[in-house]
Amino acid sequence: MDIFKEPIPYQNASLCMKVWRFTQSGKEQKDVNPWHYHKEVEFILVEEGTHEIQTPNHVYSLNAGDVVVIGSSQLHRGRKIGDKDLVYIVLHIDLQPYFDPAMMMYYRHFLEILHPLEELNYIFRENEKVKKEIGMIITDTHSEVMGKNKGYEIAVSMHIKHLLLMLLRHDNRELLTTHVNVDADSDIIRSLVAFVDDHLTEKIEMGAVSQIAGMSYSYFSKYFKKKMGSSFTDYVNQKRISKAERLLVTENRSVNEIAESVGIENMAHFYELFKRFNGCTPKQYLRKMSVDSQIK
Repeated sequence: MDIFKEPIPYQNASLCMKVWRFTQSGKEQKDVNPWHYHKEVEFILVEEGTHEIQTPNHVYSLNAGDVVVIGSSQLHRGRKIGDKDLVYIVLHIDLQPYFDPAMMMYYRHFLEILHPLEELNYIFRENEKVKKEIGMIITDTHSEVMGKNKGYEIAVSMHIKHLLLMLLRHDNRELLTTHVNVDADSDIIRSLVAFVDDHLTEKIEMGAVSQIAGMSYSYFSKYFKKKMGSSFTDYVNQKRISKAERLLVTENRSVNEIAESVGIENMAHFYELFKRFNGCTPKQYLRKMSVDSQIK
């Protein structure tokens, strides 16, 4: 399979985002674009034509006015459907910089600890008003970045925060809610998240992490679950399995090698965790990606 990590060149480094309008003409695209992923969250707004987007678990058929969100490092691919011209806007965002101290208490909601952001696409199916408003946010963001009028950086930042607010307020299924009401310590949370991301290939001892946070072992365990809505161990395991999913389809290595490369040496434990998060074994997941999930 052709799978690659797509580099996202930011149009403005301080905004940590890219927004671009694409146009495809001609007949229906028979071949599907390669699977790819990137750390940035992606929003797609179709303006004309039909765009088909596929993730490992879903196929979205997007027509004019439709919106879809794809989470950080989520494998996905797409193609043009039909003979009409396809026009769409793609917005890539690194969300982390947009969580200033006033917003930091909501940072954990968008970390995809319990639910991938992809599950929020139900909002666009069920709420036409919200879909239209987020479509306008994407269009306005594109106009600001392309026009680069004085203060456009402020306007873009406001648009992105408005987008996050819309998702948070209209998530009726409470996928973004961890049912904790505390003021997050932004510097500590950011450092812990970064530490886990940087050390997934190693053994991560909670005792060592608690020292980084400047807390005792027992206090840190309670602190992390209270702040993040998940135990530290579950959070690390979820991040490890997410990375294992990408390695399975991007590198020609055995399951044992991949398990070790994400810091899990016990294979029985790796299979147990993989099945918990994916509902299938690694080999079944790989087979689904290479055969069963082909777009017809």
